[in-house]
Amino acid sequence: MIKQFKRNMTSGVLRPALFVVCVSALTSNASAQTAQLNMAQMARDQVITAPTSTTPTTSADQTHVVTSPNDADLGEQQILKRTEGYQPFYASVSVPFYWTSNVALTNTHEVSDFLVSPVVALGYQPHITENLFANIGVREQLFYYDRLTSFNFGSFDIDLGLTYTIPQAHNLILHAGYDYNRLTKKNSFDDFFNNHMFVLSAEMPFTINRAQQFSIGVDTYISMGGDPQGPRRHDFDGWIGYSVQATRALVLSASFRLGVHDYVQTDRADLTEMVALNANYTINRYLSAGFLTSFAANQSNHSVFDYEVGNVGGVASFTIRF
Repeated sequence: MIKQFKRNMTSGVLRPALFVVCVSALTSNASAQTAQLNMAQMARDQVITAPTSTTPTTSADQTHVVTSPNDADLGEQQILKRTEGYQPFYASVSVPFYWTSNVALTNTHEVSDFLVSPVVALGYQPHITENLFANIGVREQLFYYDRLTSFNFGSFDIDLGLTYTIPQAHNLILHAGYDYNRLTKKNSFDDFFNNHMFVLSAEMPFTINRAQQFSIGVDTYISMGGDPQGPRRHDFDGWIGYSVQATRALVLSASFRLGVHDYVQTDRADLTEMVALNANYTINRYLSAGFLTSFAANQSNHSVFDYEVGNVGGVASFTIRF
């Protein structure tokens, strides 16, 4: 699937994130607000990149999407069987939970914590032509920290887009869309950052055999406007991924993502690398559970924004299509 990364790593989707601030900066109100914004966008991006909800594309049976490392629910993937008819509506509830090694994304005095980030998504994905799909979706995700509760926040998204596949070119997947993201204060819908993004993505899956698939892709996120303006950035990501269906119910996957992040209001530019490993077990057609782990390293032309962060955890998901 194509991320709105995502994403994030979208989220994301949450795109591997880049806002970094020292914990000591939390001593003033202005610094605290900046710290929360920086940390929040990075936390959202890590979850999305590992990844979140997306738009559909056709698979070999022309009724469901081709799976990839850009799939929804933190790496949840399934090699799907033929179905009787296409179901355009979906509703899902997922509860990712994980330990993160560097909450504030600093290059010194790193502090770890446990994080739970439940997400609810609703959407409509009409099948316009044989190879063309539309997507209209909304998503709300909450981020709750165990000890550092001052970092708690919410992330609300509206996604609109079109996805087109070209079966003659290895099922090449092309996506264009719009994503509105609103980061909110804990237990409130009052925002401290909102962003309007134009999204362009391309993905090419290569089927090795009935159980294995290799994919490559690129994602582009252009910020068209935001409030406040300072944190806005353009993201340019490339990724590769591999998935294998170990058993009828168990899918294992690995991915590597390289992202360049160009900040609109400053001369700052970052390079982020992320490696992710995922395991997803399908309990039945509605329920699944997964394990996830990832490591990200950020390098900036302003060395204060360099950092490394590791995450390990799991996810429980419920999804229904109708």
